Amino acid sequence: MPISPQLLSPSIVVSLFCSSSGRNYTCFSQDSTLCSPAFTKMGSNKMESSSENIDLESDEESPLTLSQSAGAKQSFQFEASHTSVPKPKSHVLRKLHNTAFHSVSVVLFKAKINVLLPFGPLAVVLHYVTGHHGWVFFFSLLGITPLAERLGYATEQLACYTGNTVGGLLNATFGNATEMIISIYALKNGMIRVVQQSLLGSILSNMLLVLGCAFFTGGIVHYPKVQRFNQTAAIVSSGLLLMAVMGILFPAVLHFTHTEVHFGKSELALSRFSSCIMLVAYASYLFFQLKSHADLYDSVEEGRENNGDDSDDEDIPEITMWESITWLTILTLWVSILSGYLVDAIQGASESWNMPVSFISVILLPIVGNAAEHASAIMFAMKDKLDITLGVAIGSSTQISMFVIPFCVVVGWIMGQQMDLNFQLFETATLFITVLVVAFMLQEGTSNYFKGVMLILCYLIVAASFFVHVDKSDDE
Repeated sequence: MPISPQLLSPSIVVSLFCSSSGRNYTCFSQDSTLCSPAFTKMGSNKMESSSENIDLESDEESPLTLSQSAGAKQSFQFEASHTSVPKPKSHVLRKLHNTAFHSVSVVLFKAKINVLLPFGPLAVVLHYVTGHHGWVFFFSLLGITPLAERLGYATEQLACYTGNTVGGLLNATFGNATEMIISIYALKNGMIRVVQQSLLGSILSNMLLVLGCAFFTGGIVHYPKVQRFNQTAAIVSSGLLLMAVMGILFPAVLHFTHTEVHFGKSELALSRFSSCIMLVAYASYLFFQLKSHADLYDSVEEGRENNGDDSDDEDIPEITMWESITWLTILTLWVSILSGYLVDAIQGASESWNMPVSFISVILLPIVGNAAEHASAIMFAMKDKLDITLGVAIGSSTQISMFVIPFCVVVGWIMGQQMDLNFQLFETATLFITVLVVAFMLQEGTSNYFKGVMLILCYLIVAASFFVHVDKSDDE
């Protein structure tokens, strides 16, 4: 017997809705009849056969029934949405506490290299308790290494909110924060040769060791694919590096050819003038990179995104932008504290280890200071993002040669220290040959594991050369 639509009262429709859903909740009909779970179960059994008859015998009445049940469902959802309880303030505080705990756990406990963090306070304690410069220098190196790596991590998180070009610039800037802090402390103590050699070592380490390891790991992971990067940006960076070599070369040639107008003064005056020119050139490069010709630095990345090679999951940040800025501030302050103890212990460590100061300044200090660039460059190369890798490695070398070194000359000028661009013939020749080798490696716009092997082997030759090299000022 077909059921007329008039016989389906709103209470029966609500009961049908409750029974068909099968969920454990309580609903009310228009006549205030309670639909309990038991009633729902019983109603579902009794109405099962009736619903079949409705479907078979009276198809034209089904739309009316469905529209009434839909209206009841909407009214039920409306009542449920208006009965939600607002979140208390304690929930907000708990969420903030969980966010802070998550940030601390990610930055301080996630990376395995953070097991070296306790060596920093240990170096400070040994400085005041024993005064043994060898151990203080060694533990200071170990303590600064994870801090430099965490600086790179926080910069990468901040780069997720700024884009690839600005992110690479930020990574190079904060990655060089360790070198800048060490250089300022050394300048304050009058250790000009340590400043020159450590900055030179940072350039050599970034261009040979960091870039070589990135090319090698990227080539192995993506073998047999040939990785490509922005050739135009690489050529511009190579030109800046050659300009930096020219600025460093002329004061050295002027000094060792004894062609100065005023011996000892013309060399210093030329260095300060060249430093100001190099700072202007670097500021122009930033405007060229970020404003006027920004499309040149995004062309390869945009083509890669259009082909669908990049995945958005890799660029999801783990901490917020303000947390990244906070951690950058905290880590930079702690690095500056440890750098003071590190610089004070360099000479004593050289004597106790029977190792030249030039080797410590050119090889050991930059390896620790470039831990951030090293980790970042390898990570991005493994993700096939060589544009960011070059922005970190070559961009860091460009920033040191065109900004940090001239900046230290100007700071020394303000401090009354005779910091100049005369890096001596051996160091200048090493820098010149290194820039030429890397420029030839980058001119094709491609990379593979063999190029990485060649760059790493070149760095081993440079390290061996400085191990047997004794600075002339050390003998005097």
